[in-house]
Amino acid sequence: MNAVEIEEAISQLAEQPFDPANFPYAFLEAFGNKETTIKRLRAGASNKSDLGGVLQTNNIHIRVCAEGEVTKTLTALRESPSTTRAKAKFILATDGQTLEAENLASDDAPVACAYKDFPDHFGFFLPLAGISTVRQISENSFDIRATSRLNRLYVELLKDNPEWGTAARRHDMNHFMARLIFCFFAEDTDIFIGKGLFTDTIAQMSAKDSSNTHQVIEMLFHAMNTKVGNRERAGLPRWSNSFPYVNGGLFSGNMEVPRFSKIARSYLLHIGNLDWTKINPDIFGSMIQAVAEDEERGALGMHYTSVPNILKVLNPLFLDDLRAKLAEAGDNPRTLLNLRKRMAKIRVFDPACGSGNFLVIAYKEMRAIEAEINERRGEPDRLSEIPLTNFRGIELRDFPAEIARLALVIAEFQCDVLHRGEQQALAVFLPLKAENWITCGNALRLDWLSICPPTGTGVKMQADDLFSTPLDQAQIDFENEGGETYICGNPPYKGGTEQTPEQKSDMGAVFAQWTQNWKSLDYVCGWFFKFAEYARFTKTACAFVATNSISQGEQVARLWPLILERGQEIIFAHTSFKWSNLATHNAGVTVVVVGLGTKTGKSVLFEYIGDDNPQRREVENICPYLVPYKNIVVNASTDAVSSVAAMTNGNKPADGGHLILDLDEATSLRTSDVRASAFVRRFVGADDSIKGSLRFCLWIQDKEKDCAVQIPAIAERLALVRAMRSKSPKKLTKDGANTPHAFQQVRQSGSEIPVVIPRHSSESRPYLPVSLFEQGTIIADGAFALFDAPLWNLSLLVSRTHLIWIAAVCGRIKTDYRYSSTLGWNTFPVPTLTEKNKADLTRCAEDILLAREHQFPATLADLYDPDTMPEDLRQAHERNDEVLERIYIGRRFKNDTERLEKLFELYTKMTKTKGAA
Repeated sequence: MNAVEIEEAISQLAEQPFDPANFPYAFLEAFGNKETTIKRLRAGASNKSDLGGVLQTNNIHIRVCAEGEVTKTLTALRESPSTTRAKAKFILATDGQTLEAENLASDDAPVACAYKDFPDHFGFFLPLAGISTVRQISENSFDIRATSRLNRLYVELLKDNPEWGTAARRHDMNHFMARLIFCFFAEDTDIFIGKGLFTDTIAQMSAKDSSNTHQVIEMLFHAMNTKVGNRERAGLPRWSNSFPYVNGGLFSGNMEVPRFSKIARSYLLHIGNLDWTKINPDIFGSMIQAVAEDEERGALGMHYTSVPNILKVLNPLFLDDLRAKLAEAGDNPRTLLNLRKRMAKIRVFDPACGSGNFLVIAYKEMRAIEAEINERRGEPDRLSEIPLTNFRGIELRDFPAEIARLALVIAEFQCDVLHRGEQQALAVFLPLKAENWITCGNALRLDWLSICPPTGTGVKMQADDLFSTPLDQAQIDFENEGGETYICGNPPYKGGTEQTPEQKSDMGAVFAQWTQNWKSLDYVCGWFFKFAEYARFTKTACAFVATNSISQGEQVARLWPLILERGQEIIFAHTSFKWSNLATHNAGVTVVVVGLGTKTGKSVLFEYIGDDNPQRREVENICPYLVPYKNIVVNASTDAVSSVAAMTNGNKPADGGHLILDLDEATSLRTSDVRASAFVRRFVGADDSIKGSLRFCLWIQDKEKDCAVQIPAIAERLALVRAMRSKSPKKLTKDGANTPHAFQQVRQSGSEIPVVIPRHSSESRPYLPVSLFEQGTIIADGAFALFDAPLWNLSLLVSRTHLIWIAAVCGRIKTDYRYSSTLGWNTFPVPTLTEKNKADLTRCAEDILLAREHQFPATLADLYDPDTMPEDLRQAHERNDEVLERIYIGRRFKNDTERLEKLFELYTKMTKTKGAA
């Protein structure tokens, strides 16, 4: 469950008649406990309470008590030995009238409230569902509650108006929801004179059976699109005159409203009774967007970008500079005036704006700086000179685009209230302006120069209204008089294999004329390249959030030369960090933030080393791998740059599974015919190597096939291989039908001692799970291998230094390491090793293997679990790292960034020397 679903569940619980016997179980169920868990608690099998309550180990101790005994009961729960023994994190007591609770594992203030109000504190209890009570939840609790209720209303309306859920009516439904949100906000902020005017009018003028609810709402919408003086002529009732003329297109167009059931009417009134002054347009937009998207509704509350993460993009892009200039200006009126004029011309453009988060935060932060300027100049009531039309976006879907405009309108009003006062804010808010500065269309197909033209040029377009957009162009009459343009956002990522045919076509439209190597690029790369092209015509800078794959592996070689040759450099970057959200147990995606522009000084690198607070470094340059080094691209190589053993792919059977045997099949084959043992070998792929699973294969060389087919069980399997391959549409596989005894791709003779390197492995392990196997083991194509290599090569492979190189230059599959022999091993720069160096590294490799042997039969998955890694194994790796790193620089590296700096430096020297030779 996510935060929105939990809030909805406990709100429903609070609305029901209090049931003392069932409350503890219903409460736990609301936080995601499964039915089987609840049954065990009800039966007493897992209930550890010594007070007649419900005690869930490692979670919560709950007791329902007699009226007036809540505080006394909470004390008893706190002092209960069972609470301590069961390591309960929460205690909760209620009598159905009041409720009190404490978090025993933190210093959070306890909860004490009326029973019906405990949903207001849902964020306090979210650790019960495995959700950390991060600050965003408490700050945005209103947005979560409002989203929950709007979702319930949306679903209920579609039940009775299914046609409104079709593609033909989707825009009407979404526009209706945007109108409701505005009305709820307006009635609680005195935009509508009289708090609760919209909700109260519907309650009074619509029948309780809901038969005319839609007609009343239609009347109100029609009124808000009609000037008061024209309403009598338009046939509108007098009671609609209490509502102001809103204009701006929000209430123009189709006035039809879906029909309401009694339940839907009740939902609407409940939503209106929330305190909409608490809305956070920077967060709320992303959450409500999910209400109107069928594929996202199951993930309500998950798809949003937190303010701290947004500021990781905006602060170094331009806000830090504005604040620095404000500090330098002090109280100098002229300098402050120049800064204010500069800010009035800054454009912020998000070409993947969604519901406007980045634009809203940029606007609010700039308004705060402007307010400080006005305060210092003695002009606190001055109208803002920062126009909303300078905050532009592109969004593919119409509803998020509509919500983005609405969020910015709300943000403007809130900033006016905060910085100028409510009276001044209300005086200028209505009617809404008609400019439309959010374009609904495909950012990879649109010409960005037409939306944000170069400095000093103007564009004239017809503006119909604020909430109506064509698919190819923003609607705004403007001229950019020498201002700055900053491009930002969080574009969709989508790896090359995950893209839809339409998205693949978009990428072709962006890249095909410039390069042939674009098909495996992430979708987000299109935004980076579009920016680089845009920057050829105007001075600008950008910063995008992206998956860390754009700075790793083959994507670097395919994308970054195109960016760099267009004169763009990395002006700042955040190295990989987790972008988490409010979903239960959600670890988040690993992302980077990359800022591009024309450098005027040093670059700034924000490095994450084990926590969420990055270390800020000013460096001469940041290369595409997000390392402080000159611009470099590591290309795959068929030959090793260092004097290391050759690495090869494993063997590919292409056999339909008939040459592969599990343990039982291998045992049966050997016992059925003693001759078969000569052809049965241990077969090891990545999973077998890491998890210790046992597989075997038939390994038959050409000179042995006549003997092998004399064994009936083997002959039968080979016949199946021949049949499978002969039916294959692939020529190589079909040709292999003539040699069914052999693997399709053979990389070894079968007499070697292999070192096995999994092609894919988990990022959670502190070292790559490389292993040594007995002579004669056959390696599967899910792994790479060194055959008969000196043991010091294993020392290199299991080092921290090699792991960091692989993570940087090979890239990832999701978050797992993706090993490559040509890109990772052949490019790995190793200093020239003396015989003593090799002997020292060999001893280190032996110590690691011995430490593993001491833990037999533990698997590599067991041994390299970061939480349970045996101490002797950890120390053996530490010694290995120290020996190797002293070979590189004479001491241990300070951190991974220093490791990469040295490796890139050495790689550059080695490849230059090799090229010269």
